[in-house]
Amino acid sequence: MRLRAREAGRAADGARRYRRYMDTSWWLALAAVVLLALVAALVDSWGPYRVRRRRGRTRPPGRPGERPEQPRRRVAPRPKPAEIWWANVPYERAGGASVRPGGATRGTGRGKDRPCLVLSVHGDTALVAKITSKYRDERPGVISLPPGSVGDAQGRPSFLETDELRNVAVWEFRRRAGVADPVLWDQVRHLAG
Repeated sequence: MRLRAREAGRAADGARRYRRYMDTSWWLALAAVVLLALVAALVDSWGPYRVRRRRGRTRPPGRPGERPEQPRRRVAPRPKPAEIWWANVPYERAGGASVRPGGATRGTGRGKDRPCLVLSVHGDTALVAKITSKYRDERPGVISLPPGSVGDAQGRPSFLETDELRNVAVWEFRRRAGVADPVLWDQVRHLAG
């Protein structure tokens, strides 16, 4: 009988050991951690840095038969009438400027980076009036502009020279400085003729 009791005790010990090793309560915690990791990975793929794939692509990039993507070119803004721009404004010719219809002069191609008021735009050419920081009494048609209207760092007073108009190619315009005051524009808009 003692032998049976001893065997029964061993069987009970084995069952206790089995329960201790086969305790399944930690499985629930493991499943929760795995589920949390999957949710985190899914939410991370929805983030702002996700790479969007083009629909309908059947081959990886660089395979024969596929055109490479063209980089998108930024379209430069075109000048509009009544805007003040910094541009490469051509100089007057040494032997006298050639006068074009409407009183505009055409320079030699070399010029100075300076502010100007756009009077009109036709095709690839804009008619402009030069803006300078030097006031000259002897020049007719000089209009004073408020300080800082051309967007320079010093905020110097500027003067619009309406007696010499220039034709400038639209690709020579570098930076938009602002818009002319409506009162000023009413004074000079007739020059675009």
